[in-house]
Amino acid sequence: MFNNFPKKYAVILAVLGIFVVVLTLSLSTTSEEYEVYEEIENAKLTPQYEFGFNINAYNVVHDTVKSGDSFGTILERYKMSYPEILNIVNKTKGTFDLGRLVVGKPFTLLRTDDSLQEPQCFIYQPNKLEYVVIQLDDENDPYVEQRPVRIETKIASGTINSSLSETMDGLGLPYQLINDMSDIYAWTIDFFRLQEGDQFKIIYDQRIIDDSVYGGIDRIQAALFKHRGRDFYAFNYDGVPRSEYSTTYFDESAMSLQRAFLKSPVQFSRISSRYNLNRRIAFYGNKVRPHKGTDFAAPIGSEILATADGVVEKSSYTSANGNYVKIKHNRTYSTQYLHMKTRNVKEGQSVRQGQVIGYVGMTGNTSGPHVCYRFWKNGIQVDPFKEKLPLSKQVPDRLLEEYKAFIAPLKKRLDSMPMPTEKSNSLASNTK
Repeated sequence: MFNNFPKKYAVILAVLGIFVVVLTLSLSTTSEEYEVYEEIENAKLTPQYEFGFNINAYNVVHDTVKSGDSFGTILERYKMSYPEILNIVNKTKGTFDLGRLVVGKPFTLLRTDDSLQEPQCFIYQPNKLEYVVIQLDDENDPYVEQRPVRIETKIASGTINSSLSETMDGLGLPYQLINDMSDIYAWTIDFFRLQEGDQFKIIYDQRIIDDSVYGGIDRIQAALFKHRGRDFYAFNYDGVPRSEYSTTYFDESAMSLQRAFLKSPVQFSRISSRYNLNRRIAFYGNKVRPHKGTDFAAPIGSEILATADGVVEKSSYTSANGNYVKIKHNRTYSTQYLHMKTRNVKEGQSVRQGQVIGYVGMTGNTSGPHVCYRFWKNGIQVDPFKEKLPLSKQVPDRLLEEYKAFIAPLKKRLDSMPMPTEKSNSLASNTK
C-alpha cells in the first residue's frame, strides 16, 4: 500500500507529525512553567505574620543595635531625614525612651517592598518577651506589646554532692531556679552547712515564648528539701493578704517559710570563721581574742543583704571594722556588717529584709575578702545560730482549710516523685 503512496505526500505527513510532537511538548512545558510560576507567586502572597505585621508585604531588615548606634543614626542609614526622626522621638517619649537602645538588642525595620524602600515601621526588642512598635508616620502612635507566652510545668530532683548551686548547675537546671530555691529556703536552711546526700525535689513553671524560646522561670509551685534527715516542704500559696505577708511560701503546717532573720547576709558563700570567744587570731599574733561575729567568705563585690527589716543606726568607717553598717531591727535585736568594700545605705534609712546594704571587701583589719556578721540581743553580742529567733507567721485561721486542700495534690506529687540514686543524676522532665 505505502509503496504506491506518492513520495512527496509521505514527506509532508512526516513533517506534520514532527510538528505535532514538538507543539505538544512545548505546550506541556509552558503549562508546567506556568504552574510553577503560579506556586511561587502564591507563596509570596501568603501572609506570614511577625509582631502583628504581614512581613511578606514589606522589605524586611533584621539587625541588632551596634556600638555607637542611636535611634537617629539607625534611621539615617535608611534615608530618613533628621526632622522626621525628631518628630518620631518626641511622639514616642510617653511610651518608650528611644535613648535606652541597648547594644546587642535586636530590631526589625519594615520598608516598602518597591524600589524606594521607604522605612515604614521600627520594631525594637528590649527583652525576649516585649517588643516596641514605632510606626514611622504621623498617624499611628507607638505601643509596647508582648509575644505569646505558654506556661510549661516541669519537675526536677537531685542529690547534693557539693553546694546547692554547683549541684543544680551540674544538672543543667536554669540559673534562675537556683536563685529562687535559695530565696525560698533562705530563712529555714543554712546552705553553707549542706551535707553530701541532702536531696531536693521541685515542681516549677517556666515561660515558653512563641512556642520555642525559653523565657525564664515563672514560679516554683512546690518544693521539698531533705536536709540533715528532716523534710522541708515549700508550697506557693498566694491566697494570703499580700499587705500582711511578704512571702507566699508556707510549709505543710501552714507556717510561713520566712523567718524574722535570714540565715546569712551573703548568698552562695561559706562560713570561714564562727562565733568563738576563745579563738586565736593570726592577725594579732595568734593571741586569744574573742570573735563575736560570724565570717562569711565571698568574692569582693558580692552583695551584702540586710538579714531583717530595720533602721540603719551606723554607716561609717573605722580602722578595725573598715566600712561597716549597723542596723537596729527592734528593741531586742541589732545586726552589724563589717569590712565592706562600699556601703549602700545611710544612717537613719529604713531597710527591708534582703535589701542590698553594701558589698564584700577587705577594708579594716582583715586578711581576706569576707563580711563579719555580728548579732546583738538586748545589747549583748550573741551567736545567731544558737539563738531561738522569732517564729514566722501562719496562714490565717480562716484560710487554713482552703490551704490544706490547695497543697494536698502538690504534696502527693512531691512525695511520689522518685529521687535519683546517683548523685549526678537529675529527673528533670516536662510534665503536663
